[in-house]
Amino acid sequence: MGVHGFAAASQFDVEQDAPHRARFSLTDTSASRAIYPFRFRLVLDYTLNETVLRIDVRVSNEGDVVMPYACGLHPGFRWPFAQGQQDDYAIVFAEPENPDVPVIAPGGLFSTKRRRTPLDGRRLALSPSLFAQEAMCFLNARSRSLRFESPDGLAISIATEGFPHFALWSRPGAAFVSVEAWSGHGDPEGFDGDLYDKPSMIHLQPQQQNRHGATFEVVSG
Repeated sequence: MGVHGFAAASQFDVEQDAPHRARFSLTDTSASRAIYPFRFRLVLDYTLNETVLRIDVRVSNEGDVVMPYACGLHPGFRWPFAQGQQDDYAIVFAEPENPDVPVIAPGGLFSTKRRRTPLDGRRLALSPSLFAQEAMCFLNARSRSLRFESPDGLAISIATEGFPHFALWSRPGAAFVSVEAWSGHGDPEGFDGDLYDKPSMIHLQPQQQNRHGATFEVVSG
């Protein structure tokens, strides 16, 4: 299985399609069971109004054995999205975070080495050079929310449930920042164990369901 799993490249069924709401679902198939041998159901609900996007994720174990899983959200936001230049923007966490993040090894693996980010307490000043190396992954973050702030006070507030990890990345010269929320993370460098032994996996009991979610809101001040 690839570093991003298989769901992102899968064809979801559209269960609901309304002006401000949509529901998509994915269930196991013979193809999915060849790489992920579990019976599951994954449902994503999107609710949208003028200033708020809500995403609800439900993961169900439809089988009779414990099911290890991880999931994440990978939205990208225009940068800049309001006034000012890219260097005028910042990510502000709800709580002070550790400025040392894992060095990402080739293939998206997590090495034991750490690198220092310019995080100052809760505030991470953004710049194109900040993303020149690789994604910044804040694992087991204290914060459950953060703000992507512009210099004129407009911000995108991101609040999560069931996602302990945040990852920030962009591409050289790109006009976006991706603020990802994960329940799990990539394999440690050199890991070749069973999926059950992979760090940060959730072990879902048979016939049980877990919920994850995120709210993205445009706020001022």
